[in-house]
Amino acid sequence: MRDNGVVNVGTEPLTFRDVIEVARHGAPVRLTDDAVAAMAAARQRVDELAESPTPAYGISTGFGALATRHIDPALRAQLQRSLVRSHAAGSGPEVETEVVRALMLLRLHTLATGHTGIRPVTAKTLAALISAGITPVVHEYGSLGCSGDLAPLAHVALTLMGEGVVRDASGAPLPAAEALKQARIDPVELAAKEGLALINGTDGMLGMLILAIDDLTRLVRTADVSAAMSVEALLGTDRVFAPELQALRPHPGQALSAANMTKILHDSGVMASHRDPEACTRVQDAYSLRCAPQVAGAARDTIAHAATVAGRELASAVDNPAVLADGRVESNGNFHGAPIAYVLDFLAVVAADLASMSERRTDRFLDVARNHGLPAFLAHDPGVDSGHMIAQYTQAAIVSELKRLAVPASVDSIPSSAMQEDHVSMGWSAARKLRRSVDGLTRVLAVEVLTAARALDLRAPLEPAPATAAVLGALRETVPAPGPDRFLAPEIDSAVRLVADGGVVAAAESVTGPLA
Repeated sequence: MRDNGVVNVGTEPLTFRDVIEVARHGAPVRLTDDAVAAMAAARQRVDELAESPTPAYGISTGFGALATRHIDPALRAQLQRSLVRSHAAGSGPEVETEVVRALMLLRLHTLATGHTGIRPVTAKTLAALISAGITPVVHEYGSLGCSGDLAPLAHVALTLMGEGVVRDASGAPLPAAEALKQARIDPVELAAKEGLALINGTDGMLGMLILAIDDLTRLVRTADVSAAMSVEALLGTDRVFAPELQALRPHPGQALSAANMTKILHDSGVMASHRDPEACTRVQDAYSLRCAPQVAGAARDTIAHAATVAGRELASAVDNPAVLADGRVESNGNFHGAPIAYVLDFLAVVAADLASMSERRTDRFLDVARNHGLPAFLAHDPGVDSGHMIAQYTQAAIVSELKRLAVPASVDSIPSSAMQEDHVSMGWSAARKLRRSVDGLTRVLAVEVLTAARALDLRAPLEPAPATAAVLGALRETVPAPGPDRFLAPEIDSAVRLVADGGVVAAAESVTGPLA
């Protein structure tokens, strides 16, 4: 729930938009009164157990395979510090700021539910970090996706203690203690159970899932636009997208994709030029043109399933042990990342297949045997010029990589913690490779848009549809019209930016209205 640009974090579930606003747009956060009350009530129960002579896991005992040791009260503050310091063991490249901010917000929400036993002051300190734009440095390797994203979350908890390295709101790296001092945030002395409550969650993989859903929702619409441009420029037919044909196979995503393509191709002079049966000798188009709604539609339905799973996880309080409403503190297995890991892997398959079909359409433009009258490789002077020959190589290299990234991480498991954690989800790894898949799909679609736009220009004086003409116009603001070979990499980068920032879809929608 947002209030004047501030995302309120309470006991109710966050929305996808809340996560996007905090992660990508730097929105500040505020803990609600009901959250503070819920945390205070749960903390009272944890304090009671901490004072009891009966061992309680994570409160008066060690962790994981060391859970059998009862910890003396005088050593419990040291236990929490040791837990965070030892678990902040990440390595490798630095994780993106948007991912860390999403992770921090989602952990804060679980704390706010009152099911972790955290003290309100500790949660308020985490909220202050988010609002101040202080981002702990988190590394790519260290999470097995069970017991949650331990190492990434431990780097965040380390910052709460005033230790480790962060980036400030400007992106500059500096010691956590210095950043907290500059922001007038006091570091926290962790109390019983708090270290465990801060690191035992699926927040990293869930944050990356929500960010990927946001990206793929835009990219699947882009795929409809790029496919429509290719159908048009390759002199294909839009009759196969008719609603009565889609209704014969009532997958909801397929119908939406076909309807989008029909709207985008409406009133195309290029399409009109060959509607007469005498002007078109082809019986039917290749699969990469004719079946575009079936593939992009299946992608939509898979994204919708992933969003359902993410929505359930947003409504969850993931911690072990958990404080129940009746005051019991119970161990559980809710930290296991399998539900998220599976859909992260499903989405990597979606990205690979959308990209694969896009590359096949691009390839058709370059072959005189299949491009219906266009010059070889769309070159200005074939033989002297190479046109988009190597742009397709770039696409092909990315698609090959995406196929490798589509191999699921969630089918792997490697035992840890002296066989206590003997089956893990690898959900963090699934999320990391999905981010690379989303980037690759963005680039592949950009090359298709770039190539289809060039082909539409070469169809002159035939007029493209108003919607595809709008996309062509948006591209031509940074990429010149066809001519002799130029330095192509910057033009590809311009197209990538237009896809990534939603410019391709926005241009089409300026004519069609909102696409589904």
